[in-house]
This record gives sequence, structure tokens and C-alpha cells, in this order.
Amino acid sequence: MDGDDLPLPRIPVSTYRLQFNNRFTFSHAIKIVPYLEELGVSDIYASPYFKAGKGSNCGYDVVDPTRLNPEIGTEEAYERFTGELRKRKMGQILDVVPNHLHVGGGDNAWWLDVLENGPGSSYATFFDIDWHPVKRELDNKVLIPILGEQYGTVLERQELKLVFDKGSFFLSYYDHRLPILPETYAGILGHRMEKLEMLLPEDHASRRELLSVMTALGCLPSYTEIDGARVAERSREKEIIKNACTGSIKKAES
Repeated sequence: MDGDDLPLPRIPVSTYRLQFNNRFTFSHAIKIVPYLEELGVSDIYASPYFKAGKGSNCGYDVVDPTRLNPEIGTEEAYERFTGELRKRKMGQILDVVPNHLHVGGGDNAWWLDVLENGPGSSYATFFDIDWHPVKRELDNKVLIPILGEQYGTVLERQELKLVFDKGSFFLSYYDHRLPILPETYAGILGHRMEKLEMLLPEDHASRRELLSVMTALGCLPSYTEIDGARVAERSREKEIIKNACTGSIKKAES
């Protein structure tokens, strides 16, 4: 097939913007497609409908660009909507803004992975982050302006809480939940280790598993590693360690 045989690109004649959210879904859009056709609309100009922050009205605060927003509809509903457009020979233009992501809550798994692993995250290059700013204290770090008071005041008020959930440690601050750097888990798990050593004999399974987890944490590739193979190794091994961490803590508690 030469250049003359290629299909011509579709050029919209007239567009009509649809703002999708939990009050206007794919099912709602299907119902108005016939009316828009009668108006002479050739193409729908759709607002973003990838998974956005909970209750989003605009859709630009995306948390997962690989999934449809469940508040707008299922894949089946989407197929019915696009099928209705195709039946009437109408098209759609999807509003996609790559640099619009929601990072304020705990819904964006890619962002949380970056906070947990820094430049060693599999998703580090997805965000425009200067890992080596002028201020050397922020080298390979992300500064997040979320504290309502000076850091010392927040500490004194005990507003920062350490949370353990599904194998991971988090720092909780009101609505914010920030992941802890995995290699620092050893400092947390080793707290008051002397008491555990007094309670459990050296050959006790729980004690041995906990020490094994701490050793594995020390062998993790650094969060500053950006080599692809090392990043993949870190991503894989930290999840294995988290699973082992969950098991050893449950056994110790029992």
C-alpha cells in the first residue's frame, strides 16, 4: 500500500463537548446521541474518562490512565456508547492531558510508588521531578507541602502516625498516607529487639523470620538506582519482603 492508498484522516465538521462525571455517565451520553446527530454534530468532544480521583467533576485529576473511571461507567457501557456513535457514523475526540494527574490522595498507585522508591521507582520518569535540585538536602527526594504547621509543632502534637497495612509501613497525616522507604523498615522492625530476644529463643521461627526480613531489606537495591534491571529487581524484591514481613509480624503477635 503506497501513500495514495492510505485512508484520509477524519476531519470533524462540528463538535459538541460532553463533560463526564458521576452525574453524567456513558449511559446518559447514549441517550442524547440521537439528538446530537439531529443537530448536525459530527463528533463528540469528550472530557477525560480515565480513572480519576473519587468524586471528580472534571476528570482531569487522573489516578490511573490505564482504566476507565468506574464512576462514569463500565467497559460494557463504554462499548455501547461508542457503538451508538459508530452506528450514526459519528466520531469522538478524547481530551487527554498527559501532565494532569491527581497526587493529593492515596488513589494514584504510580505516584505512591514514586514516593516509596524515589528515582528507583518504575514510574519515576512518568513525573516531571527534579531529583537533583539546588538545595542539596532535597537530592533524590520529593518535597510535599502538606503540613499545616511547622514540622516540630506537628511532631509535638503527635499528628504524624506510623501505620502498618498489608505488609507496608505508612506515615499517616490526616487525609494523607505517605509510604515509608522500604530499606528503613529495618529500623522500625528492630525497635526494642532486645525485648523480643528475651521473649523468644534464638531458634524460634518468628524470630528467625523477622531477622531474615531485616537482612533482606539490607540487600535491596538502593532507591537511587536508575538502571532498568536494578529498578525491576527492587520492585520485585520489596514486594516479596513485604509479604514475608506480614507473615512474620502475624506470627509474632500470635
